[in-house]
Amino acid sequence: MKQRGVRGYRNNKNRIALLFIVLLVSCSFFQSIPVRATESTRKQLEEAKEKKKQSENALDDAKDDIAEMNEEKSSLQGELNTLNNQLTEVSNNLQDLEEQIDNKETEIENTLAELEVAKETEANQYASMKKRVQFIYEKQNFVFIDMILGASSFADFLNQNDYIEQLSAYDRKMFLQYIASRKNVEAKEQALEEEKIQLEDYKVKAQAEQSRVSGLVSQTSGTIKQYANDISDAEAKAQAIEDQIKAQEADIKALEAKLAEEIRLSKLASQSAWRDISEVSFAEGDRYLLANLIYCEAGGEPYEGKVAVGSVVINRVLSSVYPDTVVGVIYQKKQFSPVSSGRLALALAEGKATAACYQAADEAMSGYSNVGNCVYFRTPIPGLQGLNIGGHVFY
Repeated sequence: MKQRGVRGYRNNKNRIALLFIVLLVSCSFFQSIPVRATESTRKQLEEAKEKKKQSENALDDAKDDIAEMNEEKSSLQGELNTLNNQLTEVSNNLQDLEEQIDNKETEIENTLAELEVAKETEANQYASMKKRVQFIYEKQNFVFIDMILGASSFADFLNQNDYIEQLSAYDRKMFLQYIASRKNVEAKEQALEEEKIQLEDYKVKAQAEQSRVSGLVSQTSGTIKQYANDISDAEAKAQAIEDQIKAQEADIKALEAKLAEEIRLSKLASQSAWRDISEVSFAEGDRYLLANLIYCEAGGEPYEGKVAVGSVVINRVLSSVYPDTVVGVIYQKKQFSPVSSGRLALALAEGKATAACYQAADEAMSGYSNVGNCVYFRTPIPGLQGLNIGGHVFY
């Protein structure tokens, strides 16, 4: 195959000269830029760091949730303590009311007994007084004659008459006292009944308050239990995230080690011997393989980007650091992502490579390179210097 400078620009010497100058500048530029790792490793490392960052954010959120739930749980625990104190106080008050009601019922029973005695005494006094009055009324002539005949003197007669009057007055006095006593006992009974009713009303209210506070205690206890379960779940989640971060840190360290090794190989490639394209013997199928890799890596890129990808593969073939065949370079472990993802195998099976991909493969296999001695390419990232062609930076 002829180099592009001879075949593509044979009738335009000025353009050949310009291209030659560009190649010289590019080679000088690429000798001064830092050597970077492969696109696949860089991408994996960035993704690993991003995942770690996301995990750290998730861990911070989980810890914030745990702190908030613990704070709410503590607040609820304080509320529960207050409610328990209220429940104890209400229960004690209820117990006191029940004791007071029991005492009041005892007092009422005693008062009723007193009332029965007072009523009986009143009835007896009334009966006795009634008999004496009836006796005097029915036997007044006999009594009067008996008093006259029995009296030793008029003074004695007056004394007996006065005695009868005093006895009648005493009976009336005692009868009135018993009536008053009975009324007092009845008033006492009524007062006790009213007090009992009031105490029972207090008891009903105390029972309602006890039920309300008990319900709040149960509800708050249930909420605290739920918070405890949620906190336990959140702590388990946080622990899982911490374990995930540790695993991600291990992945990052592994990728950084791989990156360092690739940087070492890149530096070694730039400092090692390079073969001339004339020393390379391409095998049957290399053109088909390279064209389909170009399709996978740069199918949507401009033609220059397709040539650049092919140039990177051929540069590796020419370098003593990498395998010396197209197949060996393309299928070197973890170098080209379409290989590991299966896209290349699918493209090869279906013959996806376009005419432009074949033309780019031909130019690269002829020894032409529009990226100097670059052996890596990737999508641009901040801080990465190189030659930007289409959506890739070559270095």
